[in-house]
Amino acid sequence: MRRQVLEPTLAALQARGIDYRGVIYAGLMLTPTGPSVIEFNCRFGDPECETLMPLLGSELAQVLLACAIGRLDAAPALTIAERCSACVIAAAAGYPGEIRRGDVIEGELATDDSLQLFHAGTRRGEDGRCLTAGGRVLAVVAQAEDFDAAFERAYRGLEQVRFAGMTLRRDIGHQVRTR
Repeated sequence: MRRQVLEPTLAALQARGIDYRGVIYAGLMLTPTGPSVIEFNCRFGDPECETLMPLLGSELAQVLLACAIGRLDAAPALTIAERCSACVIAAAAGYPGEIRRGDVIEGELATDDSLQLFHAGTRRGEDGRCLTAGGRVLAVVAQAEDFDAAFERAYRGLEQVRFAGMTLRRDIGHQVRTR
């Protein structure tokens, strides 16, 4: 996909004289004839970003700064942990259609170096409680030695939090193939 999508995109930007510095997120769909571009965004993808960030080394900030100032040649090598990472989204009642908002989010996720909780569609109520405020409410991300273990850990993590109408997808993500 790098040669088929990303490199031609960067070449087109350069041919137009655009000195682009930042993130380009390519939303792709794999088809029988190869990858098909759905969209490009000038931001990190969600929930892909949440899934991958815990695998990246502490030098990421230096790499991003080097990109921003046009000195990628001075950036340190980016390290990536040799682990698998999985993300499970807790969605609000009605998602992806008419979304119910304002449900109280209860519980607390005991996070550690291999389990993270990201807020997405949440807000703080006047009484200080955490409430649902969008379709994708929470993302639980877990790392493990293989994808099955990472997904199992993420689902176990989600058992620690709850809100009325909480919906989880259990039918996606498991079709991952390793090399």
